[in-house]
Amino acid sequence: MTEEELCFASVAELSALFRRRALSPVELMRAVLARIERLEPRLNAFATLLADRALEAARAAEKAFMGGDPPPRLAGIPVTIKDLAITRGIPTERGSFTQQGVVPTEDAPYVERLLAAGAIMLGKTTTSEFGWKGVSQSPLTGITHNPWKFGHNAGASSAGAAVAAAVGYGPLHQGSDGAGSIRMPAHFCGVFGLKPTYGRVPNYPLSIMDNTAHIGPLTRSVADAALMLEVMAGPHPLDHTSAEAWPEPYAARLGEGIFSARMAFSPDLGHARVDAEVAARVAEAARVFADFLGATVEERTPAWGPLGPELIRLTWPAHLQNFARYLPEWEAEMDPGLVACLKAGAKVSMADYQLARERKHAYCAAIGRFFESYDFLITPAVSVAAFPAGRLQPADWPEHLWDWMSWAEFSYPFNFSGNPAASIPCGLTADGRPVGLQVVGRRFDDLGVLKAAAAFEAARPWAGRRPPLA
Repeated sequence: MTEEELCFASVAELSALFRRRALSPVELMRAVLARIERLEPRLNAFATLLADRALEAARAAEKAFMGGDPPPRLAGIPVTIKDLAITRGIPTERGSFTQQGVVPTEDAPYVERLLAAGAIMLGKTTTSEFGWKGVSQSPLTGITHNPWKFGHNAGASSAGAAVAAAVGYGPLHQGSDGAGSIRMPAHFCGVFGLKPTYGRVPNYPLSIMDNTAHIGPLTRSVADAALMLEVMAGPHPLDHTSAEAWPEPYAARLGEGIFSARMAFSPDLGHARVDAEVAARVAEAARVFADFLGATVEERTPAWGPLGPELIRLTWPAHLQNFARYLPEWEAEMDPGLVACLKAGAKVSMADYQLARERKHAYCAAIGRFFESYDFLITPAVSVAAFPAGRLQPADWPEHLWDWMSWAEFSYPFNFSGNPAASIPCGLTADGRPVGLQVVGRRFDDLGVLKAAAAFEAARPWAGRRPPLA
């Protein structure tokens, strides 16, 4: 393999080379680090790069493969961790000057599990300030650039992870998703992103976002995401909301297909504006499930869809209120949109919030009833393709001081409800910007979503596409 081929190789390919001693983890790490050196800081996917530490870990992995005992499952495989996750002895600055220099004393459970499985942390990837918005920019780290179009949005708070996946900084990248922050950057950057069922991957410290924050993978292939999820998932004593069940053998069952699956297709959830090119690519992708994959696809407009915007626009600024404590000292150095959002949230009364939660629970129940009739729901992942990262909304969309949700109405419903949902690359606009198809499954059917994504991936392969800036 060439150096570039190594950087874009899958976990299965790399592990097989390691086992045959046809490749050393040190050789792989040097190739990945050389690629990062060439492409950074122009793309700006890293908040913290751990090159020396990663090489040291690769040397240890090399010795493990030379020894007699079977190495752990992800031995020698590079992984990036989003800079909202706590990491022992490594800065966790969350895209904010308010957190500059903060160094945790423990790892988040999913970080601990990835490292225990032998994965090697390359570094911490960039995020918007406290993960508050769907645009790849923060006051602390600046713009993280879309590798398909420099200067454009790479999407939401897991943008650094999605860029790293797209340009070949190794195969595995961890993201988190409170209103779309795995699926939106997957859509903008042309990679696969899975928001698992809420609680599938344990989180600590727990988010204050009322059980809407999910942990999941961003990868170039469904198989790599399935492997990564298997390692991260399972109950944990530090997360009292974590799911009781341990993961299924997701990777081994991807090829089972989705024959006879019942799929609902909603192009707009009954209310969302969608740009024409995005709508066209998603409609074409929906036909693939019916015409080639054996599914029954029925276009539907769910009655609960139009109820979402009012809920997110009240709860989102309310949930962010714990960051308002930084305003007296730090307001001038914080994201102006976040400041406006915090000030809007301060006007929400406890009574209004509790009434909104009551409506939200009814909304989630309606989503649950919808899935009694369907195995999957397919929608656009995002309403627009990548737009300039200096903006909160595309130029031809209504402006607002903090409301970026107008172009992202398809993601947050399933943060509310906890359903598993993935963004799958399904094509490009005429000028070469990626478009993602969202597949949503029943709660706890993470395997079903992965199988649907794998079937689409087999019918319409995308992993071989390389962004121009890669």
